[in-house]
Amino acid sequence: MEIKDIHKIEKQAYKKSHAELTRIGMALFFMVAVLGYSFVSSGGVPNNLFLAIATVFGAYMAMNIGANDVANNVGPAVGSKAMTMTGAIIIAMIFEASGAIIAGGDVVSTIKNGIIDINAFGQESDTFIWAMMAALLAAALWLNMATFARAPVSTTHSIVGGVMGAGIAAAGFKIVNWGTMGAIVGSWVISPVIGGVVAAAFLFAIKKTIIFQENKIAASLKWVPVYVSIMAWAFVTYLVLKGLKHIWPKFLTLVNDWLFTVDIVDKPSMLQASTIGLVVAIISFFLVKASLRRRLPKLKNDRESINILFTIPLIFAAALLSFAHGANDVANAIGPLAAIHDAVMTGGINAKAGIPFWVMAVGAFGIALGLGLYGPRLIRTVGGEITELDQMRAFSIAMAAAITVIIASQLGLPVSSTHIAIGGVFGVGFLREWMDKSSSLKQEIERDKQEIQEEKRLLSALRSELNMLLDKKQKSAADYQRITQLYSSIDREKDTLKKAKKVLKKEKKSLYVKRDIVKKIVTAWLITVPAAAVLAASLFYMIKGIMS
Repeated sequence: MEIKDIHKIEKQAYKKSHAELTRIGMALFFMVAVLGYSFVSSGGVPNNLFLAIATVFGAYMAMNIGANDVANNVGPAVGSKAMTMTGAIIIAMIFEASGAIIAGGDVVSTIKNGIIDINAFGQESDTFIWAMMAALLAAALWLNMATFARAPVSTTHSIVGGVMGAGIAAAGFKIVNWGTMGAIVGSWVISPVIGGVVAAAFLFAIKKTIIFQENKIAASLKWVPVYVSIMAWAFVTYLVLKGLKHIWPKFLTLVNDWLFTVDIVDKPSMLQASTIGLVVAIISFFLVKASLRRRLPKLKNDRESINILFTIPLIFAAALLSFAHGANDVANAIGPLAAIHDAVMTGGINAKAGIPFWVMAVGAFGIALGLGLYGPRLIRTVGGEITELDQMRAFSIAMAAAITVIIASQLGLPVSSTHIAIGGVFGVGFLREWMDKSSSLKQEIERDKQEIQEEKRLLSALRSELNMLLDKKQKSAADYQRITQLYSSIDREKDTLKKAKKVLKKEKKSLYVKRDIVKKIVTAWLITVPAAAVLAASLFYMIKGIMS
């Protein structure tokens, strides 16, 4: 039997190692391919070797964005079993790449969030190129380490930290816009708090209006269309504000050509975005209402049946979040790469840089490939390891992701989509702790409390017997033997009681929300910017030393 077990372990180890080698091989093939294309397409241009190496760094960064950041878009849907892991990855890969290519824009800010002053570089384009290469590689390395540790972190904060660290190493602390950095630090608190509150509020509303009602079917017919139409408004508004902002003038040009005349502006306003969202919301309300009239008579009057009604909205949410993320966050990978490309091709340093299609393709396909190869690791963490999710909870988290970004954009607050999504997971988990009075874990905690009381009573009885024997003036040989046994039994009971108390304490901390994972994630958030900055500064000095 033991030989068979060893053989099974060997086979499983071989499969895992073979799969890991395959993933590494595909990632290396992609980076070698982009290296070759970049080198050949820029042949004869001075510093084209820098551009080729930077392209590899950009591809590496894009894959790490896919492996880490995209989990926030599809993790809750997978954890709630609204989607399979394979289905979620396929949908996310398609929509991430589509968002990046279709709506990623043709111009990007070379310095993310304006955190450093590019004028401090003067005309030293080589120093600027080295700094951007260091920033790109540092951010990618930090994301890789975070993904390995199963910690979802902000890719925006990673590249911000990388640019800041490389900028300080190149031109000193005066290069940093500390006001902007202060706002980014503030977002570490703002993003998860708002996300958690919004997600908890939606879940509480769903519970009160549907789950806690005696006739859940009738309540669903009334309220599910309302919630789905709110989701439609939020996601379309979010998509217009964030996903289409780079191509808004082109979109308005199409409207002028095909429908009616409108003024061409650089980016959508909140009024325009919310109006489009409202139209879609009204259409969604009536479509969902009609669909429910056909489906509800076939469903049971229980929670599981109500959960099913949120499955399709969750799939749409995952797809739209992925599209908006691909359009918006691809700049984290190609921003520094576009800056290097512009500096190599023009010999100057510019705040804005055009994006050649092949550079955008590196970012788009890199994100999709990273998600396909290494995304499941973080998807499992976000979807199931922090707290247990069902479709209603996952729906509330998705709503928080869209609504929080809309609120923050109107208030001018810098927020992280990663922090919002994870904050939403925390929010629904802590709400469950507050509301649920009959969980199996709570029952287990009560049983453990009773066992501890029994142990205390037994320990007290043993001590009483021991004290009685010790007080006895004339002791027999049997008494001394019993005293020895009692001392040994009391020591064992003390040890058992101590262990039982530790188990109880751990169970209380793990009630619904896994505190150990929460601590790990929050710690990773706090050190993302400084860790990426230190890495970038070290890499800059290394590159400068090699080139000097």
